[in-house]
Amino acid sequence: MHERIKGLLFDKDGTLFDFQSSWAPVFARVVAELAGDDAARAGALCAAGGFDAGRGRFTPASPVIAGTSADIAACLLPHLPGWDAERLEELLNRRATGVAMSPVTDLAAFTGRLRRAGLRTGVATNDGETAARSHLGAAAAGFDYIAGYDSGYGAKPGPGMVEGFLAVTGLAPREVAMVGDSLHDLVAARAAGTLAIAVLTGVAGAADLAPHADLVFDSIADLPAWLEIAP
Repeated sequence: MHERIKGLLFDKDGTLFDFQSSWAPVFARVVAELAGDDAARAGALCAAGGFDAGRGRFTPASPVIAGTSADIAACLLPHLPGWDAERLEELLNRRATGVAMSPVTDLAAFTGRLRRAGLRTGVATNDGETAARSHLGAAAAGFDYIAGYDSGYGAKPGPGMVEGFLAVTGLAPREVAMVGDSLHDLVAARAAGTLAIAVLTGVAGAADLAPHADLVFDSIADLPAWLEIAP
């Protein structure tokens, strides 16, 4: 076992779950629901959300990648006359709950292996907590701590969710690694004083993340070997 790390805090989308395959179909359905038969509005919503409808993929600059439902609603709202921000945010949160996610590895086996090694684990996501618990429960993934943007700790890149994990576990920042696929995750880690680990299962590439990370891995599946955890 790694002599120093006693806790791992994970981002959710793009880290535990493949971002594009999990969320691109959801966003396409939301756009269709909001735009109806108005092709121009559908195009405007896709552009605002950084979504290439032809390829069915988010662009690297998409606000959906690291944004909260409130952030995404704010981007879409100018193209939806008659809607208000609160109603749109509520719709986005409802559509996010119960989504069939695409885990990057067998999360039940992965988290079980970490627990058996004595590690404390958590999830800090800019998704809503209810949706996060739904996705993680469906994957049978067990964590000591789950926080969303609406859990009272604030959203990333602020350090609140990371600091919440430290408080719940009683671990020191030097004993924890924050693992994520976006700059928001790495900035939050730095602000809280933890190790910052980047993974490449989101939209950002190594060239974007490496300057801000202590370590870069292809996916979370590489962590047990780094931590020297027995199978």
